[in-house]
Amino acid sequence: MIEFSRYGQSDLPTVRKTVLDVYGEVYEGTDTFHATSRFAERLTMHSANPTWEAVIGYEEGEPIGFTYAGALSPRTRWWTVMTKPLPEDFTKETGTRTLALYELMVRMKWRKTGQAKKLHDELLAGRQEERVTLLVDPDHPKVKALYEEWDYQHIGHQQPFPDSPLYAVMLKQR
Repeated sequence: MIEFSRYGQSDLPTVRKTVLDVYGEVYEGTDTFHATSRFAERLTMHSANPTWEAVIGYEEGEPIGFTYAGALSPRTRWWTVMTKPLPEDFTKETGTRTLALYELMVRMKWRKTGQAKKLHDELLAGRQEERVTLLVDPDHPKVKALYEEWDYQHIGHQQPFPDSPLYAVMLKQR
């Protein structure tokens, strides 16, 4: 039986190693942008957001995967790196309008068991934002198709870092 635990910003020191270990296992041997050391920098940046939350799934104490997110602030740069600008009324953030789902990953043993959706839904169940946005690497069309099954729509592309992939940007109204 999978149990889900929710963690806030103040809990990061407790779960940081678990998150980094799962990430490292999932992305082992890939490019430098996806190296665990680079991810650790992004995790630090993302978790500086006071609205940051994570959900980790455990089976008999073993982590099966995690997801984390935070609300976009009024000063976010999230929408400024779109390859084609979106309308100003669409990109205006209030700090409670849009949740950025930064990461969602499941370890190999638990893939194709519905656990990604359960992690996703558990995280969103505790949130009040009216919509959710996320990035998908176009080299993973099955992941993009999965998000589309979950009612996310492709709204454009962005490259948030000079060495990152050109991501598909997806959005779901809640």
